[in-house]
Amino acid sequence: MYYIVETAKSFEQAATDLEAAVTRNGFSVLHIHDLGEKLRSKGLDFQEQCRIFEVCNPQQAVKVLGADMRLNMALPCRISVYTDQGKARLGLIRPAQMLAALSQDPALAAVAAEVEAKTILMVDQAK
Repeated sequence: MYYIVETAKSFEQAATDLEAAVTRNGFSVLHIHDLGEKLRSKGLDFQEQCRIFEVCNPQQAVKVLGADMRLNMALPCRISVYTDQGKARLGLIRPAQMLAALSQDPALAAVAAEVEAKTILMVDQAK
């Protein structure tokens, strides 16, 4: 269900490299949630880093939404850069498995497989 890789890069470098990989692969970064900073700003003792990148390929998104508008709740794709016990990691929930739980449409399964291949490639490039 998850695709997670560890990187020898710093958290900051992995985040920068992920953003570049997203655009290089025809996707857009819609938003970056800095969850670690948000938790700390609320006065919580949270030592790890965590940025969640919301990424989208408009051509793929319109295929999914055109087939089943309810799937808007599964979009956009999210790729995380985070630390766990001081080690930087990148990861995502596999789109093909997530969509399979939400739809039985074979055309959507093909779209999800394409998106999954691209998002995994982005993670691997940023690693």
